[in-house]
Amino acid sequence: MKFDTINLGLTGYDDLFMSSEERADRKKPKVEEIAISELRPFKDHPFRVKEDEEMEQLKKSIHESGVLVPALARPTEDGYELISGHRCMAACAALGLETMPVIVRKLTDEEAVIAMVDSNLQREHLLPSEKAFAYKMKYEALKHQGTSRQVGTKLRTDEEIAEEGSDSARQIQRYIRLTNLIEPILKMVDEGRIALTPAVELSYLQRFEQIALYRIMDRDDVTPSVYQAKQLRQLSQEEKLNDESIAALISEPKANQKEFVRVPCEQLRRYFPQNATPKQMQETLLRAMEFYRQHSRTSMEREVR
Repeated sequence: MKFDTINLGLTGYDDLFMSSEERADRKKPKVEEIAISELRPFKDHPFRVKEDEEMEQLKKSIHESGVLVPALARPTEDGYELISGHRCMAACAALGLETMPVIVRKLTDEEAVIAMVDSNLQREHLLPSEKAFAYKMKYEALKHQGTSRQVGTKLRTDEEIAEEGSDSARQIQRYIRLTNLIEPILKMVDEGRIALTPAVELSYLQRFEQIALYRIMDRDDVTPSVYQAKQLRQLSQEEKLNDESIAALISEPKANQKEFVRVPCEQLRRYFPQNATPKQMQETLLRAMEFYRQHSRTSMEREVR
């Protein structure tokens, strides 16, 4: 005679004698002190660990109060692969600490990628390139994992990602397009010299076309407008894009173009925090010039007296 069994959610004999609080505590992730020498950065980690003001604040916090949020890692054959907490590990190493608190979990490659991206996308200051490769990694992980759903009935993969963040599905796809840019042009996007919309248009150019475009932009110190970027893409599709057509197109005056002075960001970085945006640097420079103007006027008035 067959009897129905009742699942009480107990995993062992000892669970029968545990209180509900003890069982809940047993399920909580355990924090371990792991040697920093045993931790390895996540493979192809798209987020940069910068020596900026935020890093200095993190070092100060750890020095005074210890690590408040444990890192996340998964076990490997020769140690542990860090999933979140790369900045924390760098700060601990700089302070001369030998261990740091870590939550260790067994995760598949796809689960690890998703956890790594989600834990870092919440950061306040992210470069376009960081978001681009992070979204691409999560997109591919979800597709490979088989959690994406059919269009028309449920959410697409990009819509699924959008539900968990601040960017729309369309914006996520635009960021992912940036991964098709060659490194020098992508760096210009990170520096704010090329905006997202024209950068997306340029991502459709062939690699050799992008190399030719960058060479001309660097030589003539120019960048394409949205209209010019669209024209470049159109010429590429028509197989008419070459050095001559690129130079002729981006040398055209842009609408409402004004005269301005260019100073490469790398020449200004030593005067600003590493996370300062080009706009913030511009505003600070204008305030400094106003101060200089007032100081010069005061000095001249004193000389006249």
